Amino acid sequence: MEKIELSSEKRTVLGKKVKFLRRQKVTPANLFGYQLKSMALQIDTMMLNRVLSLAGETRLITLKVGNEKKSRQVMAREIQRNPLTGDLLHVGFYEVRMSEKIQLEIPVVINGEAPALKIKGNSIGHELNTLTVECLPKDIPNQIEVDISSLAKAGDLIRVKDIPAASGIAILNDPEQPVVVVSSHVEEKEPVKETPAVTTEEVKPTEETASE
Repeated sequence: MEKIELSSEKRTVLGKKVKFLRRQKVTPANLFGYQLKSMALQIDTMMLNRVLSLAGETRLITLKVGNEKKSRQVMAREIQRNPLTGDLLHVGFYEVRMSEKIQLEIPVVINGEAPALKIKGNSIGHELNTLTVECLPKDIPNQIEVDISSLAKAGDLIRVKDIPAASGIAILNDPEQPVVVVSSHVEEKEPVKETPAVTTEEVKPTEETASE
């Protein structure tokens, strides 16, 4: 797998003054981790955007900090963007320990073709978009693939316990929780209302009619 590298500098500009950094196309960041005092960093915004597009929040990033000789293995954990423009505002990096397992959310990706979808009215419901896993940093998967080729009819489903985990990876979700479910949405036709037949009955003349 391609190694993702990122360079950063220690940051002395703090608080509201970081607006000046952003105008210079520099994004404020922080590095934190186990027994690590939070460290203020600043990173070139264009380079940071490129790295985040590759790594997201599930891949390891080799982070170089200033003049430090040894790089750090980190993951992007807190990515803040302007809700209107999408511009980066701040990124928090978590330094991992390669010998210790971590927990994180991994996206679920559906693969294969479900025979159930050939039946009119059936559809696939994606009940879980991510799964919580625990593993060593070196074993973190980019995604968890779910094969739906066994789903043949409405009501068929794949539970967490049906998903094989790769070596070294433990899935922590409830084993009975559905991940993918086949649903049926067949439209029922409304019954045609029958119009009651009109019968003509012999009208018996009343006494008043008879006297006319």
